[in-house]
Amino acid sequence: MKLLKKGAEADIYTASWNGQNSILKIRKKKDYRIHSLDIRIRTLRTIRESKMISEVKSFGIPTPLVYFVDEKKCEMYLQFIHGKLIRDLPATQIIRTCKEIGRIVGILHKNGVMHGDLTTSNFILTQKGLVILDFGLSQKTDKIDDYAIDLRLFKEVLNSAHAQIVDDAWALFILGYQKILGKNITEKIINQVLVIEKRGRYANVV
Repeated sequence: MKLLKKGAEADIYTASWNGQNSILKIRKKKDYRIHSLDIRIRTLRTIRESKMISEVKSFGIPTPLVYFVDEKKCEMYLQFIHGKLIRDLPATQIIRTCKEIGRIVGILHKNGVMHGDLTTSNFILTQKGLVILDFGLSQKTDKIDDYAIDLRLFKEVLNSAHAQIVDDAWALFILGYQKILGKNITEKIINQVLVIEKRGRYANVV
């Protein structure tokens, strides 16, 4: 077992499940929480994430297979996906890929799912296409504001990690997104993104 990533909520390891390469996600205990509450929160989030991954797959969106969920240990074994993280691709390839990322996010939102952590580290490009990862912060919602938060985060990631291509990448993302949700709904969500950005600027000034 090898540590791949330490996160605020969970640690990610490469592991083996029934002889297959897999990913092991372990939700970490939070000492600042009451023990019984901590167990309940981590258990519910583990169950919710596994169900969300399966539900999203039913929309036709590629996600890792869930091999096994250990509710008591708050652990989940997932399919190991071979490919490259979008964040690690050449700039021109990231730009091209953003249209498909936008389409995938559009399908999520059309089906009432907010991802909650849309970054270029949570998409892998495989030989068969894009796979979306990490539904640990996802939730069911029909609120425009929640969808706008998703888009705002992705835009922030482009600004911070891929600043040299942000305009082209964002434009293609919106193009893919609009293909699924249509012009009117997309414009409403983009307008809400602008509102959220203004809130942030105002908060910084204050």
